[in-house]
Amino acid sequence: NTYFFIFLVTVIQKLATKTGEMQQQFAELNAEDNEYLSGVAPSLEFLVTSNDVTGSGASSTLLIFNNEKGFSPSNVESICRVGKSTKKGNRDKGYIGEKGIGFKSVFLISSQPHIFSNGYQIKFNEKPCAECNIGYIVPEWVESKKILPDIKKIYGRSKVLPTTTIILPLKDEKVSAVKQQLSSLHPEMLLFLSKIRRLSVQEANSNPKGSTVSEIAISSEKNYQERKNMHAESYTVHLSAQENGKEEECGYYMWRQKFPVKPENRVDKRAEIDEWVITLTFPHGERLSRGKQISPGVYAFLPTEMVTNFPFIIQADFLLASSREAILFDSPWNKGILDCIPSAFLNAFVALVKSSADAPAMSLVSMFNFLPANPSIPVLEPVRSGIKNKILVEDIVPCESHGLQKIFCKPGEVGRLKPAFWSILSKARESGVDLKNLSTHGSYILSSHFDKSTYNTVLSFLGVKSVSTEWYAKCIEGSNLVKGVNEQIYLEVLSFVADNWQNCFSGTNMMSIPLLKYVDRNNALSFWSISRATQRSDRLCIASEKKCIPWLISWNREFTSSNRLFVPPSTQEALQNFAQRTAVTQWLQSYAKVEAVSVYSYGLAVVNSLNCDRRPAIAFAHFLYQSAKKGHIESYHLEELCRAMPVIDSYGSVIKTRSSVLILVPAKGSKWVGLMGTNPWRNQNYIELSADYKSADSYAGIYAPEDQLLAFLKT
Repeated sequence: NTYFFIFLVTVIQKLATKTGEMQQQFAELNAEDNEYLSGVAPSLEFLVTSNDVTGSGASSTLLIFNNEKGFSPSNVESICRVGKSTKKGNRDKGYIGEKGIGFKSVFLISSQPHIFSNGYQIKFNEKPCAECNIGYIVPEWVESKKILPDIKKIYGRSKVLPTTTIILPLKDEKVSAVKQQLSSLHPEMLLFLSKIRRLSVQEANSNPKGSTVSEIAISSEKNYQERKNMHAESYTVHLSAQENGKEEECGYYMWRQKFPVKPENRVDKRAEIDEWVITLTFPHGERLSRGKQISPGVYAFLPTEMVTNFPFIIQADFLLASSREAILFDSPWNKGILDCIPSAFLNAFVALVKSSADAPAMSLVSMFNFLPANPSIPVLEPVRSGIKNKILVEDIVPCESHGLQKIFCKPGEVGRLKPAFWSILSKARESGVDLKNLSTHGSYILSSHFDKSTYNTVLSFLGVKSVSTEWYAKCIEGSNLVKGVNEQIYLEVLSFVADNWQNCFSGTNMMSIPLLKYVDRNNALSFWSISRATQRSDRLCIASEKKCIPWLISWNREFTSSNRLFVPPSTQEALQNFAQRTAVTQWLQSYAKVEAVSVYSYGLAVVNSLNCDRRPAIAFAHFLYQSAKKGHIESYHLEELCRAMPVIDSYGSVIKTRSSVLILVPAKGSKWVGLMGTNPWRNQNYIELSADYKSADSYAGIYAPEDQLLAFLKT
């Protein structure tokens, strides 16, 4: 019970010195030494009322309720003595109150504090007792039978009055400070009070609409784990805060670990302490606060005013400045505690990330937001750098796995991918491509759930860099991202390579992997590298018009001399509708020497490649005839190609130069042969066409009946 009053001691001390700092002192009603009946959830309630409960003439009264077992004779005796406390002997549990002022400090805000507990009804008066001329420490029995019923009425007739009630008729000049500080108690203070589970503050006015109620409570505490090998324990606390009917909740992962006090860090004020107990608290979600309160980063059982910029809370038995605003950084004791925080953090962080082997990867990466990625205040930078140094040598970063088992690696062993490539991999995985070997191309790959821009600051803190440019080529080839994907994904691969060609891939191993698809002359799918496509005379082609794609591919099988091969029709058709069509086409033309051809331009390439082989020459005539018939070539282009094409004479010779040559139709079936017999004008450069031009034949799978080709040539 004496510890119960340490709260009041420090409350008064702050009111006497700097009322703006009273919040921490209200919280010191930890009831650390109080005892509670089994099954009772320890609670602490503050109620400010305008009723003059004690009849002392006070304009406002502070009522404090605690559901402990109640006062004993030794407790009463303790608060009536100077320098005596039932708390002595418990110093090894930490120091919340250590100023040594005692319960008597309540007189700074109340001239007549009352205590109703376990049958005791006593009050103290700052005025000297008439019988002994002593004030402050002489208890007086309260005979009034009206006080307790009035308190019950204020507390609520339907509720059972807690065992212990402290009544403080407030001095007028302290009323506003008490109300202000009570209304701003930080919700998170309950995390580090070992027994109290619920704390409420209420201001009761005569007008119910003007009354305010706020409450902090630990709604659950679960997942307790003890780790004896490192003298640590962990558990999760769900804290709720309610104010005027509005309720918020946040879960906090608590890690408490003990460290031996080193000889060089011992100080007289903590001579009895042999172990530091450090608690690191990791909030899951938005931290609870009240209004625009700044969330403290450091607690010494109660909040200090230190804002660390760390995404976790530090609690330890720090030595504080007299104002409780900050810890004493020049204290060897505090330096020893701070030196232990990186080790405590590493142990807690490893437990958070790796504790649940079955947890989905996407849930693990959110834990990395607890890393102190952003700079802190200068005096805490050694803590931040200490944490970083320990994390960098730990297998802690989740990577893409070969199988179901998770893989964790050191940050320096892990590589990031470009977002566009992750998009490709995601679509490839959805389409059934096996990507389990993703981390076998020379670098462990950061988990796709982690490799996002939202984690850039954290990943920069960890020093996780991008994979080498060489990795992409290995992955594209090794993960079958050319041969094993649909056309849409394949074009996205080409688009990715094109977009990064100048800055990343030009001159690298990307030039030597089989990246380009084409159809060979046996209609089989084949592949070339960029190097192969650019270093020889043959060329890959795409049709400039969609309708001509299958047409040109079919006819190309007839003209081996053209040194032209076509991209597969499915690829070309997909490219026609591809969003980045222009960029991909330009890249193919510029860096893979791919030609975009029409029937006319393809015809020019073919006609220039024809040699003394008869069949291709006849085939070309059929090509022009069938192309004209299908409407694939303009008449003026057709005339140009007809003039340029070689012809086969009746002797089977290929006539390539035709500038001064006059052509006679084949003798078979013609009228002139009946009159002349043979070609009498041969020496005058008249040639007789081969009978092949008159015969029925099939080229590129298209049949031409007898005389149709010849009729075409006559026109």
